[in-house]
Amino acid sequence: MGKFQIENLGTPHYKSPLKLSTVKGDNIFDFVSDADRLVFDLSMEYYNHCLKTGEAPLCLEKAGPRQDIFFDAQKTTAAIVTCGGLCPGINNVIRGVVMGLHYFYGVKKILGIPYGYEGLNPEKGHGFVELTPDKVKDIHQFGGTFLGSSRGSQDVSKMVDTLQANNIDILFAIGGDGTLKGVDAIGQEIQKRDAKISVVGIPKTIDNDIDLIDESFGFETAFDVASPILRDAHNEATGAFNGISMVKLMGRDSGFIAASAALAMPVVNFVLVPEMDFSLEGEKGFLKALEQRLELKRHAVIVVAEGAGQHLFQEKSGVKDASGNVKHKDIGLFLKEKIGEHFKGSSVTIKYIDPSYIIRSAPANSSDSVYCSRLAYHAVHGAMAGKTRFVSSKVNNKYVYVPITEVTQKRKKIDMEGEFWFSVLQSTGQPFSWA
Repeated sequence: MGKFQIENLGTPHYKSPLKLSTVKGDNIFDFVSDADRLVFDLSMEYYNHCLKTGEAPLCLEKAGPRQDIFFDAQKTTAAIVTCGGLCPGINNVIRGVVMGLHYFYGVKKILGIPYGYEGLNPEKGHGFVELTPDKVKDIHQFGGTFLGSSRGSQDVSKMVDTLQANNIDILFAIGGDGTLKGVDAIGQEIQKRDAKISVVGIPKTIDNDIDLIDESFGFETAFDVASPILRDAHNEATGAFNGISMVKLMGRDSGFIAASAALAMPVVNFVLVPEMDFSLEGEKGFLKALEQRLELKRHAVIVVAEGAGQHLFQEKSGVKDASGNVKHKDIGLFLKEKIGEHFKGSSVTIKYIDPSYIIRSAPANSSDSVYCSRLAYHAVHGAMAGKTRFVSSKVNNKYVYVPITEVTQKRKKIDMEGEFWFSVLQSTGQPFSWA
């Protein structure tokens, strides 16, 4: 198998109920073929490399409806599970999957699995929820998850036992890195048993740290909701002599929300993200830069991602959450204390704002709503065609299917030498380095 080859449960034997075209140019959307592929690396350097070596370029499988499908829709049972932390757009995806299965393919039995992977462990006693178009038609208007969520893993063998015991043919898992690794492990166990169950991931992480894909759903809403908070933080800062407003935003290992919010609301003077090392003290330290800013403008707005500055703590946190992520020390309160100590005796007013959970539980904005629906529809098409262990995603602004194993090898981070971070530096005017 090639690097981006998508696994299939077998040869599709059923004709799609979708009345689409097989001929170009007849003003009807065409079925997508497995041979329809998109080049992954669009750089001229890679193009020239392939020309020189004769290598076939790395390609991704184009997402969309197939003419031949694997499952008999009338006999198919699908299930949906949502795992991990909340994120704008989860309900939109649930709704999109249910509507797509029901109206596109005629799948009538769709189960909701409550409270994440716990719902696939009968010992937890959560049971299932029957999902119908009428039940989910309005859930996109609300944040959170209609099905509930949980962190942490469950016994993979027990989860597959549950899928088989309930004759579930397709499992859609909506979640981030841990969720995707979990559903891939479920897929591996299914493969060992030679069972014909498709497992599909729909990448969800508010931090936008899923590797390879353009963007995870909910991320755009996150910095959209954060923008007016930064505006109000600026108002607080300018309302006092030597006013400092510091806003802590989500971003455990990647600072995309903090950086994007600062660009969207360009009143921010300092952005601190997990990808950067910075010192507090000294002539090139952060506190000196803050001091110079106050001397010049008499106010400052600081945005800090939750995972930034962990190197500044003498004792490293060894505590992990249920998902296995190290619980970071509170950089916001730490910086507030250090700034207060540095300016002790001076006329400085510090306001600290932490809107994290308000942001992640917000409903999706219009742009994210569109994205969620399209991800859901493409996930449905891929699953009905018998594809498995893949994510429905967007790469190079095109909808594609990517093997789960490829997007979970590492977390996506801000390139500190890239144009995006340079734009942040230009917007804030902060130094290139405080090392």
